[in-house]
Amino acid sequence: MADAAELLDAGERLDGAALRALQLERLRASLRHAYDHVPFYRGSFDKAGIHPDDCRSLADLARFPFTTKADLRENYPYGMFAVPQDRIRRIHASSGTTGRPTVVGYTDGDLSLWSDMVARSLRAAGARRGDIVHVAYGYGLFTGGLGAHYGAERLGCTVVPASGGMTARQVQLIQDLKPRVIMVTPSYMLTILDEFERQGVDPRGTSLEVGVFGAEPWTEQMRREIEERFAIDAVDIYGLSEVIGPGVAQECVETKDGLHVWEDHFYPEIVDPITGEVLPDGEQGELVFTSLTKEAMPVIRYRTRDLTRLLPGTARVFRRMEKVTGRSDDMVILRGVNLFPTQIEEIVLRTPGVAPHFQLRLTREGRLDALTVRAEARPDATPQDREAAARSIAAAVKDGIGVSVGVEIVERESLERSVGKIRRIVDLRDRP
Repeated sequence: MADAAELLDAGERLDGAALRALQLERLRASLRHAYDHVPFYRGSFDKAGIHPDDCRSLADLARFPFTTKADLRENYPYGMFAVPQDRIRRIHASSGTTGRPTVVGYTDGDLSLWSDMVARSLRAAGARRGDIVHVAYGYGLFTGGLGAHYGAERLGCTVVPASGGMTARQVQLIQDLKPRVIMVTPSYMLTILDEFERQGVDPRGTSLEVGVFGAEPWTEQMRREIEERFAIDAVDIYGLSEVIGPGVAQECVETKDGLHVWEDHFYPEIVDPITGEVLPDGEQGELVFTSLTKEAMPVIRYRTRDLTRLLPGTARVFRRMEKVTGRSDDMVILRGVNLFPTQIEEIVLRTPGVAPHFQLRLTREGRLDALTVRAEARPDATPQDREAAARSIAAAVKDGIGVSVGVEIVERESLERSVGKIRRIVDLRDRP
């Protein structure tokens, strides 16, 4: 098998100066494309008193206004498209659970780019031509399944389009078809793990060697849990439909030290979530993306709400983003303390006697908000183990985060299982 370094494409071989020159050239073209063909961007730029010709350096991008999910919803369904409808080959959309969905479109060129970026990502994750790839992301309007599918085919892999759900069948397919790579949300991978154990099958004895996990934040503790119980390399993939889908950034299997952003096509910034000020590399803030080569729906300074920081490249020339620790819109403010589900996940995963399945329930007690952590007991946990686990979790949250929470250790498989993005927070405060 060829060494990974021999498989890099032309973009991955750029040096720093060549990359910056290419980024500026593509940035200026993308700004002009958006301004000339999307009325929203023309109005937004004009209102801010800025013109695409004013971008003479990469730093000038900070002068342009942000784009938000609300902007996309207000221009639903096709108002953000920059090409005629007869050039659109596919449409994807968000779930729209909190309002109108966000609709994204792709030209032939966009679909080809997307496949290239997922293929590049899979290669960085350790997949190789000829591998069998089990895709358990959902297919349909969600970008995960089809994005992974066509990228794996572009790399020259054999794809098993399992989609999500029918967990017992997932286990059978993995045993029978012997894939080397699985692509799935980390929370659903844990559900598959439960099914292996329910069937009495050792998950460490499968053909799987690489897991490519994305679509939701996950911690280093969850990585260790998955790697140890499946005997695989677990790596992170990042993307969002508004930017293109999965394949915007990828963790390299040889380093596992953050996700290299494919900066020749997607330009990242980190900004202060409150002020919008651009922060230097190394400081944590909100991730913002500008597409450099998209045709159907260019995005300019799109606010992802994901919290991370940018670091120098290691396995690739491109900068890395740390694993996303949470989203600014997922943050719970509990009695003045900021709390993210991933912080609770770290505590649950290191607590003896509990499984890696948990949920946070927000309620209101009088005038104050209250949070209860509900975690499942492991099958062999005794009543004493459960009591000790509840005390340990409550103490760790109090000591590490600085807020008091309730803890309930519940029966195994009593919490909702995920077949896609897991619902970690259940907000009951506004219910009668």
